[in-house]
Amino acid sequence: MDNQFRFENLQVYKEALIIIDIVYLLIKKFPSDENFGISNQLRRAIVSIALNIAEGSSRSQKDFQHFLSISRGSCFECIAILTICKNQKFINEEEFKLVYSKLFSLSKMLSSLKSSLS
Repeated sequence: MDNQFRFENLQVYKEALIIIDIVYLLIKKFPSDENFGISNQLRRAIVSIALNIAEGSSRSQKDFQHFLSISRGSCFECIAILTICKNQKFINEEEFKLVYSKLFSLSKMLSSLKSSLS
């Protein structure tokens, strides 16, 4: 496909989509009574990362930097939520470490992209 939006070519966006897929698979294993609780919060936070990259790319450079900061904040939020999920035994240590490391890396990528726009 030749016609693409600018954000679709960003590696940080592509990485966010991969992490979203991983998290959605994990959420499928959560207890059904969590569908409107922590599952929903985690879904919204993880998706927010990619959505803010996409939306921010359509704005001015300064605004894009702000949206990248919001995406990075969503990474932090996801870590807090995943820690709760691990403590509640919704995910195991290995699953936690996998997503943690991916979010840590993504957070660094977001920071680097933001800095490169300065």
